[in-house]
Amino acid sequence: MSAARVVAGRLGVLALAAMLAGCAVAPNRDDPFEPMNRASFKVNEVVDGHFVRPIAQAYVAYTPKPVQTAVANFFGNVRDFVSVINDFLQGKLDKAGNDMGRVILNTGFGLGGLIDIATEAGIPKGNEDFGLTLGVWGFPQGPYLFVPVWGPTTVRDGTGSLVELYMGPVGYIPDVPLRNTLYGIGALNARAQALSAEAVALSAALDPYAFIRRAYLQHRRYLLYDGKPPPEKDSP
Repeated sequence: MSAARVVAGRLGVLALAAMLAGCAVAPNRDDPFEPMNRASFKVNEVVDGHFVRPIAQAYVAYTPKPVQTAVANFFGNVRDFVSVINDFLQGKLDKAGNDMGRVILNTGFGLGGLIDIATEAGIPKGNEDFGLTLGVWGFPQGPYLFVPVWGPTTVRDGTGSLVELYMGPVGYIPDVPLRNTLYGIGALNARAQALSAEAVALSAALDPYAFIRRAYLQHRRYLLYDGKPPPEKDSP
């Protein structure tokens, strides 16, 4: 092989590397604060990896499965109650009827929500929250944010989550220790449920941060349009 071809080949590799590097740092329209968010993601990996994830893994490994299921059902029932409110705020009366039926059935006949009778009966979950309500009302999504321990969100979804945190049914419990305990158990339940999906993201994705961002934004868009999102503007 001639020296000219060797040099040309090396220049081609360098050009390809430069092109890929350019793609990696290209600004994302949904993530204008990407450098800050990536730094937060790294902080989260340390905090979550050393403290939160091991606790969630121990919970999954050592807590009896029926107890885990009952805890998940209880907080799912709370979510259904929140969904009822947002169904009405969005004018989705069919979803409101389903979610209200779920709450009545699971609360009244499922030991306060510990048993998910409604799912077994085929009643679908609405999965509406105040972040989605703001979206239906026309509020823009705003920049994507990654908050350590909290996880991925946007300005709109984060605002909705804070409103629900302070105005949700758990927030009205007057017993402060009980209320904080329920907040803690709810967070532990949510983290435990995310373990399997997280394993896929961390093992299969070359860039876990970008993978999580994309998956989160697509999922929220899917929910906003009730499973029928219109084509994105930059889609072919």
